[in-house]
Amino acid sequence: MNSSALEKNTPPAFLNISQIDMVFPTDTGGFTALKGVDLKIDKGEFISLIGHSGCGKSTVLNIVAGLYQATKGGVLLQNKEVNEPGPERAVVFQNHSLLPWLTSYQNVELAVRQVFKKTMSKGEMKEWIEYNLKLVHMDHAMHKRPDEISGGMKQRVGIARALAMQPEVLLMDEPFGALDALTRAHMQDSLMEIQNELNNTVIMITHDVDEAVLLSDRIVMMTNGPEATVGEILDVKLERPRSRLSLAKDIEYNRLRSEVLTFLYEKQRKVENISSKTVAPKVIPRKRANEK
Repeated sequence: MNSSALEKNTPPAFLNISQIDMVFPTDTGGFTALKGVDLKIDKGEFISLIGHSGCGKSTVLNIVAGLYQATKGGVLLQNKEVNEPGPERAVVFQNHSLLPWLTSYQNVELAVRQVFKKTMSKGEMKEWIEYNLKLVHMDHAMHKRPDEISGGMKQRVGIARALAMQPEVLLMDEPFGALDALTRAHMQDSLMEIQNELNNTVIMITHDVDEAVLLSDRIVMMTNGPEATVGEILDVKLERPRSRLSLAKDIEYNRLRSEVLTFLYEKQRKVENISSKTVAPKVIPRKRANEK
C-alpha cells in the first residue's frame, strides 16, 4: 500500500497543529516568530512545550486557544478548524487571574454559568462547582476571596475554574512558575491526580525540565527563535502513577532528563552577549559619623 493510501486510512488526530507560521508586523518589517510548527496530539495526552525564552511556546498556545490566528497553516480540533476562543479549550495562566471581589466558589461559578446556563439547573451547577473545587482540594476554602488564600491555593482555584468548563483541551502557560518549590510539587501531584481521573488532553508550557519529565507523555522541544519550530519530540514512557521520590533514582527518568538538558544547553545553547568591558562600579564606603 502506498503512502497516500495509508494517509487516507489513518484517522485524523484529536488535535492537529498543522504547519504553522506566525509573522508579527514590526516597524522594520515582518518578524517570523514560528516557522512550520507541526504537531499531532492524541486525546488524553499530556504534552509539555519546553525551550528557551523567546522560542514561541506561548505563541503556539495562543494559536491553539484561538487568541492568535496563524499567518500560515492552522489548528484542527476533532477535525474542526480553530479560529477563535471557545469553552472546549480552557487556559490556565501563570497569574491565576481570579476576580478579587468574588469568592473561590463564585469565581468558578462565573465560568460554569457562561458554559452551562442553558443545560444545568441551579442545583446541578452547585454540585458541579463543588465537585471541581474538591478535585483540586479547595472545597474547604470555597467561600474565601483571593486575598484570604495563598498563591498556590489561588492557582488551584484557577485550575478548578478551567476544569469546570469541561474543556476538551486544557492549555497551561507555566501555571506553577510563580510558586515556591514545595507548593509547586504539591500542585504537580494534584495535576497528575486530575489527569488520571479525567483523562484530559493537556498542553503545558514549562521551563522546568524535571516538571516536564514527571508530568508528560511527550516533551516537545522548541528551537530558538526567530523562526522557531519543533526541534525534537521525546516520548516519556514512564509508568503511571508516578512518584517523584521513586523516579529520582530511576535510570530511564534520568536518561530522559539528560536528553532534554542536552537539547537545551548543547544543541540549542543560547549565549548571552555580555561585554568584556563591563566592570562593576567602584563602591566607596561611607565613613561612620565618628570617623574623620
